Amino acid sequence: MHIRIFCYNFAAKNVHHTMTFELLARNIENIQTALQQQAAHAVNLSLTARNWLMGYYIVEFEQNGEDRARYGAKLLKRLEERLHTKGLTERRFREFRRLYQVYPQLGREVLNYVGAQVQHSPLTLPDTIRRTATAEFENTAIWRTPSAELEQQAWQVPADKLFYRLPISHLTAISKIDDPLKRAFYEIETIKGCWTYDELDRQISTLYYERSGLSKDKEGLSKLVNQTTQNLSPKDVLHNPVALEFLDLESHEKIDETDIETAILNKMQTMLLELGNGFCFEARQKRILIDGDYYKIDLVFYHRVLKCHFLVELKIDKFHHEYASQLNMYLNYYKHEVMTADDNPPIGLLLCADYGETVVKYATGGLDPNLFVQKYHIQLPTEEEIKAFIAQSIRSAE
Repeated sequence: MHIRIFCYNFAAKNVHHTMTFELLARNIENIQTALQQQAAHAVNLSLTARNWLMGYYIVEFEQNGEDRARYGAKLLKRLEERLHTKGLTERRFREFRRLYQVYPQLGREVLNYVGAQVQHSPLTLPDTIRRTATAEFENTAIWRTPSAELEQQAWQVPADKLFYRLPISHLTAISKIDDPLKRAFYEIETIKGCWTYDELDRQISTLYYERSGLSKDKEGLSKLVNQTTQNLSPKDVLHNPVALEFLDLESHEKIDETDIETAILNKMQTMLLELGNGFCFEARQKRILIDGDYYKIDLVFYHRVLKCHFLVELKIDKFHHEYASQLNMYLNYYKHEVMTADDNPPIGLLLCADYGETVVKYATGGLDPNLFVQKYHIQLPTEEEIKAFIAQSIRSAE
């Protein structure tokens, strides 16, 4: 961290730079910006180390604790009650545990950082802690974790970059992604673009990884995305899932959200017609008028066997509670305005890129029982091309 300060030599008799109000303001502004960034970075590193270490000890207890059987599935809740500390909740402990399980390779960086903090800490720490802090971690199972011993792959982001260049909020969000390759993609893209947490969340929700995998010009798409992102500042410190294979999706130079949405609708339209006898296609982007406002239903079918309409709504991001309300409104409209005496109630299918089961449960509770929420998977090209792109991005970020 470099702090540029316009020097004023108080000791010199011959002053070469006259201190002016403007120089005073610029000096204070530079100091404020630089040291604020440094403080935010230091706090973030401490949080990353703290969360990772807590996750490690939780996993160690769950695997080897002498009295672990007494707590079982209630361990994290009991831990919250025992500590009774603001910010240390059952939910957070789950995040800490996942952080350790996903990123065991951070152990060495955490050890070095904690060791340095203990050694240079101005606080009065017991001598036993000062002498044994490093030895304690060296003797633990952190270094015996199989995942930590795997050879670094070219497409995997080095542990030092993960620790020093990704805020803990970003690591927590990315750790929720199950696919290691997909995680690596968002890790390096976040580092390259200096994304805020909201920007990272937006890119995940709008399937940036999938769009990149389907784009011919991946680097061009990356530059285009990062031109429109907000950079970090110190304060930011029916089958489930439905698999959609884009066998008929032509590769473009840069695939955006609209391309993805159009391709999914095309595939859904074909897939439903191929499910069997009965599905009859009625409309795409069906316009309906309610209280003077127009709404559009993505796909509308009629099933001759079930004798009902089949409404499909597509969202290219994760499930939000308002999506269920929207589809429920469409179903009620069809019940009152479209259904005939011989029809059965309409069926609604809401397709999302991802969802949380509890959120779906609460959001759909009490709504139309014929409303179903499912998530879809996009089948990408082979992983080798994506690995090569991530590896190149890592080299470029060096």
